Amino acid sequence: MAVGRARKWGVSAALSAALVGGALTAPAVAHAEGDFYQPPAVLDGESGDLIRTEPSTVPLSIPTGDGQFPAQGTRLLYRSLDANGAPNAVSGTYLEPSVPWNGPGERPLVVVAPGTQGQGDQCAPSKVLNSIVQYTPPLDVFSEYEIISIDAMLLQGMAVVVTDYDGLGTPGHHTYVNRLAEAHAVLDAARAAQALPDTSIPADGPVGLFGYSQGGGAVAAAAELAPSYAPELDLQGVYAGAPPADLLETLKQIDGTALTGAIGYTINGLSEAYPQVHDIIDSEVTDKGRDMLGAVANQCLLETMVTFGFQRTSEYTRTGESLDAVVARTPEIFELLDAQRIGRVKPEVPVLVQHGTQDDIVPFGQGRQLAVDWCALGATVQFSSNTTPPILPGLAVNHALPMIAGLPESVSYMNDRFAGVPAPSNCGAF
Repeated sequence: MAVGRARKWGVSAALSAALVGGALTAPAVAHAEGDFYQPPAVLDGESGDLIRTEPSTVPLSIPTGDGQFPAQGTRLLYRSLDANGAPNAVSGTYLEPSVPWNGPGERPLVVVAPGTQGQGDQCAPSKVLNSIVQYTPPLDVFSEYEIISIDAMLLQGMAVVVTDYDGLGTPGHHTYVNRLAEAHAVLDAARAAQALPDTSIPADGPVGLFGYSQGGGAVAAAAELAPSYAPELDLQGVYAGAPPADLLETLKQIDGTALTGAIGYTINGLSEAYPQVHDIIDSEVTDKGRDMLGAVANQCLLETMVTFGFQRTSEYTRTGESLDAVVARTPEIFELLDAQRIGRVKPEVPVLVQHGTQDDIVPFGQGRQLAVDWCALGATVQFSSNTTPPILPGLAVNHALPMIAGLPESVSYMNDRFAGVPAPSNCGAF
């Protein structure tokens, strides 16, 4: 069985870069008039409840007699909780595979937590998945790179649900890399997908979590929270690639790189989730800093890279200090960033952590430390290093390449968990 899955992976990798799902014709649930992403005034019900759905037509799919290959899609709006435990609405996309599940048991569901998309509502994966390239002149151009990972699993016969996270597509700033908001969005995406009618996944079937970069942190946080937040989910395994488990360390490394502007996403997200620090943040930045924060709030990743890449946060602070220095002397902000730290709670589900040794965006050392911390708590952890040598440091090449290079291991890891293969652990060996 494992050999067959490995062979099928080769076919999946060849097709995944070019194929995506089409529209699912399952009936909509409580479809409100107006903007799909606008939540109702009152969010009654439980976390994971569906608010509304609609067909999601994704390009480059192939019509067949049984629907669309490799999958058919449904856009979701579902109930979740924000960083403070208040009800919110989160959007996402469910993809029903046309490929049969050849593993044991019932078809599994994988929640894909996307890597950094941006902070503008137009960057929401459930929107970007509907076009090959999203473009608004002059600089807002974006394509959903996560389709490679999504298709890799669809072509294995796994169902996939992709969360947009809190505030991405829906009202308010996206609370970027917020531990609680992201974990809730990930776990409630699984609940929402399992509640959809007319799918091939059971309401209580096996679930896996899969994410890289921002998504790696989101699924790592979800793995920690699952026993208390969503104990009914049958979680079988988690893949966390290049997780930003320690935002303070990540802040130091990302400053001055192609992704400097992503720091603005984090600051905007802090102000959104914790308005009590808004005035403190505002008092520490210059007009140039305020302009940057306002700009990135409406940008997707590539525009942010073009506009603010390789700048230094010291250019935005009133004292000329780097932002990590400002945070270090500002207890209110330091404590909030420290509260996002992942690695202090034992996951009850097996986890594969991958990280590139030369990652120029999310530091390898803090990713390895996450695995060390979880091992110390008694978790089942497999830690895998990617040793690609430095390529154009600061341009994010050494952050992006390990995502692609790690796909065979990460998808095989998911397959093995659903097949009941004992989970590997190399704690103490790295």
